[in-house]
Amino acid sequence: MYSAVTRSIAVNVEPFYLEEQSEPSENRYVWAYRITIDNQSDEWVKLLSRYWRITDGAGRVEEVSGEGVVGDQPELDPGDSYQYTSGCPLSTPSGFMVGRYTMRNGKGETFEIDIPAFSLDLPDTTRSLN
Repeated sequence: MYSAVTRSIAVNVEPFYLEEQSEPSENRYVWAYRITIDNQSDEWVKLLSRYWRITDGAGRVEEVSGEGVVGDQPELDPGDSYQYTSGCPLSTPSGFMVGRYTMRNGKGETFEIDIPAFSLDLPDTTRSLN
């Protein structure tokens, strides 16, 4: 599990390899990742958008951004948490991801929170952030 806390909002990531969706002979490796966002602050927040920087094992970088996560813009009261699962295909058997969410609080302020860097490695491989 990978974790980061920004402004008392914790983001935990658990990546896992999807062997049944992967085709190594065709250079297609697929991972899913489960993210839990815990609002440990004393203010209401809403997730507005996401930004990802995805680096494959060959050093190729893809940047992805957009509104919300998995079609949702969750709102979290103090003490609330939100969990979702998404995925990432790569053409190499390893890589890593890092990102950030843009949030808004009840005062109308926008700010960014970190999504920790996490490794995408085949099972039984030593995990490292390349």
